[in-house]
Amino acid sequence: MDAPLLYDLAPAARLMLLGVLIALGPLAWVGWRNRGGSPMRRLQALTVLTLFLTFDLVLFGAFTRLTDSGLGCPDWPGCYGNASPVGARTEIAAAQHAMPTGPVTHGKAWVEMIHRYLATSVGVLIIVLTVATWMQQRRARRRPGSEAPPLSPWWPTLTLVWVCLQGAFGALTVTMKLFPAIVTLHLLGGLVLLVLLCVQAVRHTHAAQGRAPERLAPGLRWGLAATIGLVGLQVALGGWVSTNYAVLACTTFPACQGSWWPAMDFSQGFELWRPLGLLQDGSHISFAGLTAIHYAHRLMAYAALAALGALWWRLRQAGALPGPARWLAGLGLLQLLTGLSNVVLDWPLVAAVLHTGGAAALVMVLTWAWVSSRAASARQEFSAPSGAPRVSA
Repeated sequence: MDAPLLYDLAPAARLMLLGVLIALGPLAWVGWRNRGGSPMRRLQALTVLTLFLTFDLVLFGAFTRLTDSGLGCPDWPGCYGNASPVGARTEIAAAQHAMPTGPVTHGKAWVEMIHRYLATSVGVLIIVLTVATWMQQRRARRRPGSEAPPLSPWWPTLTLVWVCLQGAFGALTVTMKLFPAIVTLHLLGGLVLLVLLCVQAVRHTHAAQGRAPERLAPGLRWGLAATIGLVGLQVALGGWVSTNYAVLACTTFPACQGSWWPAMDFSQGFELWRPLGLLQDGSHISFAGLTAIHYAHRLMAYAALAALGALWWRLRQAGALPGPARWLAGLGLLQLLTGLSNVVLDWPLVAAVLHTGGAAALVMVLTWAWVSSRAASARQEFSAPSGAPRVSA
């Protein structure tokens, strides 16, 4: 049997057509639900729905990775040169017969291709969002009284460019055989895509509701920025743990391997550019290297959870951003419980997917909080009228 081409673009047109057909469902729903609304109302609904479906895509991407389905179809963008596993039954059956528990099986091929179909449909929605935003901007300039988008059309344009880069990293994930650095960058790229869409969704919603950003004391605003940085670093470490399959390097908590500081090799664990399971010299990564990856993530989790708890408390005391504050508390608890479950329950699939989903949701909520606020000057902070709530540092 001939080896499949790594990049077979023949089924790309059929894949795009399928993505368009899938995207027609959400587009029709937005049009029907907002049939009596203004163009800006439809644009807001499309932005929020695209954000929601992108979050679902990130969750399904985690499911694809955690079920070892990333190489279910070892070429790109199709499956053995076909637009679906149906046309590749023979090749998949041969690969599955050769390695019954290997990376290519009928089930894994379907999981991988469904992920690609969903990614293509999200790309189509972002194309529509970009075109609609530019059209609304042009309409507002030509027709006095027409409402302009609350953000520059370059925001959805940047989002479109970014989703194309994500597609490229998706291709490299397959063709480079789950290269850890590429897979981690693909995960982080998905989270950046969520951030870009979340900024637009929040701004559209605030414009529709006539709301202005809430003013926070400079210290609280800096605390929010620091928490965003810590959570971002923790998410990157979590991606590195997952893509290196280092979750089970420590199966107890709070100690690891019966020690508070187990044997670790950070030089091996954080050698970034290397194949899966190997070092640059071709030797296998040691268990001490995997332990270093796991334990670094665990230590950073303590700092990130402490920062989330402190931020929640400060927001609660100040009476600021009540919606994001509640979500931060709930998601912080979810991350703690699912992280512990991954360690002590032998990495159950549901907990692992929820852990990734919780991380993505945290990124979205922190973005929501940042876009919904701005730093107050000293004059604004202390010149509130008598009886009005005052934001404290």
